[in-house]
Amino acid sequence: MKDITDNNITDRELLITKLLDAPVELVWEAWSNPEHICNWWGPDGFTCTISKMELRPEGEWHLVLHGPDGIDYKNRSIFKEIIPQQKISYWHESAPHFMGTITFEDRGEQTFLTWRMLFDTKEEFIQTVKVFKADQGLKQNVVKLQEYLNSMKS
Repeated sequence: MKDITDNNITDRELLITKLLDAPVELVWEAWSNPEHICNWWGPDGFTCTISKMELRPEGEWHLVLHGPDGIDYKNRSIFKEIIPQQKISYWHESAPHFMGTITFEDRGEQTFLTWRMLFDTKEEFIQTVKVFKADQGLKQNVVKLQEYLNSMKS
């Protein structure tokens, strides 16, 4: 794992922010409960299965993305930091390797979400964006999250 405190991250970081129309408690529930995650996780056309999700430092997270092409993409991550209703960080052990950090900022009936994916190398970042279209997938994830939060509020 590359030293993530390296200050030169602009060429290996995928970042998205979004003001979600839901209180932080609801956003946290959608993120922290495996029963909710697969209702919104993944790019358009994908579904997912979670076989393990230990939301605690050093806890494992096993998620399989099922592509519309029939290919399964296995993901194994290790949670690094959990601050309820504030932060989730995890090390994505499966290729591509990255540190995922999601922060939740309470804004009353809204939540400001910041989602970072910091890759080991510039080359791994470029490959992930070009081959897997991770930038588009991340945007689709956030749109699907808002739609799911809307359904949870109903």
